[in-house]
Amino acid sequence: MTKALYPGSFDPVHLGHLDVVEAVAPLFSEIVVVAMFNPAKTDGFFELDEREALLSATFAHLSNVTTTRFSGLVVTAAAQLGADVIVKGVRSASDLDVEVQMAHTNKAVTGIQTVLVPSEPAHSFVSSRFIREISNCGEDVSSMVPTSVTEALGRRKANS
Repeated sequence: MTKALYPGSFDPVHLGHLDVVEAVAPLFSEIVVVAMFNPAKTDGFFELDEREALLSATFAHLSNVTTTRFSGLVVTAAAQLGADVIVKGVRSASDLDVEVQMAHTNKAVTGIQTVLVPSEPAHSFVSSRFIREISNCGEDVSSMVPTSVTEALGRRKANS
């Protein structure tokens, strides 16, 4: 029984994230998708509790996937949640460089392995940062995000 941790800021969760989890769901007995607080990302869109709720809605159809939120290091979250492996998605060569360096660092610190999952080409351009920028300009991002995010963005726009 292998438990995987899929961490990210998920601000907001998008179809590329969904694709990664759906790809690895058959490989692990349990996957915990964790909305992480990243102090380096100060241009946040959704609060951490909102991101966790969107993750929960996005992955509700997968019986072996749970969601939570965490403030701190990914390796600390992995240890506290009892994860055996960390899963990360990779869209490009620049992602690969960063993720390999983080994987080596995480393994050196805790011994936990990281599994890198290449994104499907249809989602290789999607990023939460671009979704935030496009949405802030009033444009439709529904082709890049789950329905729950489209609805949350609509509520946000209606309340502003």
